[in-house]
Amino acid sequence: MAATAAVAIHQFAECITCHAWSPDQSMIAFCPNNNEVHIYKFFTDKWEKLHVLSKHDQIVSGIDWSRSSNKIVTVSHDRNSYVWTQEGSDWIPTLVILKLNRAALCVQWSPKENKFAVGSGAKSVCVCYYEQENNWWISKVIRKRHESSVTSLAWHPNNIYLATTSTDGKCRVFSTFIKGVDTRGSQSSTSTDSKFGEQIAQLDLSSTWVFGVRWSASGKTLAYAGHNSMIYFVDEVESAPAAQNLALRDLPLRDVLFVSERTVIGVGFDCNPMIFAADETGLWSFVGFLDERKATPSTSKASQLSEALGKLYGQSKQGTSSDSVEPSKPRGGAHENCITCIVPLTKGRDGTIKRFSTSGLDGKIVVWDLENHITVAK
Repeated sequence: MAATAAVAIHQFAECITCHAWSPDQSMIAFCPNNNEVHIYKFFTDKWEKLHVLSKHDQIVSGIDWSRSSNKIVTVSHDRNSYVWTQEGSDWIPTLVILKLNRAALCVQWSPKENKFAVGSGAKSVCVCYYEQENNWWISKVIRKRHESSVTSLAWHPNNIYLATTSTDGKCRVFSTFIKGVDTRGSQSSTSTDSKFGEQIAQLDLSSTWVFGVRWSASGKTLAYAGHNSMIYFVDEVESAPAAQNLALRDLPLRDVLFVSERTVIGVGFDCNPMIFAADETGLWSFVGFLDERKATPSTSKASQLSEALGKLYGQSKQGTSSDSVEPSKPRGGAHENCITCIVPLTKGRDGTIKRFSTSGLDGKIVVWDLENHITVAK
């Protein structure tokens, strides 16, 4: 058994906004907290920079790399989105017409990769699709539903429903059925009967900003995180929603990932992935932290409290002046600053996710292996 679940730690930059992997996981694309996207490839024993995608004017806030079509979609605070297609050794950008007057904040390809969704600070969601006749990507916009910025997106496995979270504290589910792009299924599901932009559900469980929405692989359960150190689990969203609120004693989460139907990994301001699991009755609970750390006396709650009080009254323990800034202490784990992004990597034969990666404000991308570390409930 490995000593830690973190099997690879790569320091790529001073700070990383978001990241995504190529379909074969030989390359990684990330934004080093600026207007560029860097693509690295692993050669024998080290990562080497292959490409820099530099079409955006402001910070790149979202990246997604499609698995079957090998296209990269990026969004930025400059209100633009590009779809990048590899031609030979170059990546060629195609502008997406978003019609936004505020920053684009997040992006995700749909499961069938015939659409992608963009969340924005304009209180709207753009659902983009390719128009063959004009050779461009155009968008249909879900407007007047959100009361504030859209912080995250998640596609339901049916390729029609889209879940969003917002800084208005609500999680919503919309239909994104587009005639000519989506086909009406013969199943008994009502997903193809709803019109584009129709609100399927609104979950008003949090009084604070909410982030990191995800569906389970079956689409039966939805999870998202609140900035009040809460995580929310909702079953049967489209018919009779049954919600569970789980309060954390630690810092808030920023993103979540279902590794199986009954196991969730949450990441955020604690810099350490948190494991949540549901029992046979469907009751969710916090299991523990994934990154095993040895607590040092200097990082105990008591010393942290006394240090904070010392700063408050202008007298740190070392007796330095009150306006000096103490360097942050290393936290002793794989990540040393807030984790903002979690991406699934490999699945086992039973369909559960065995490996995933995280990136954060410390500029690291960490690959985690769950094998031999936790028992993943299916």
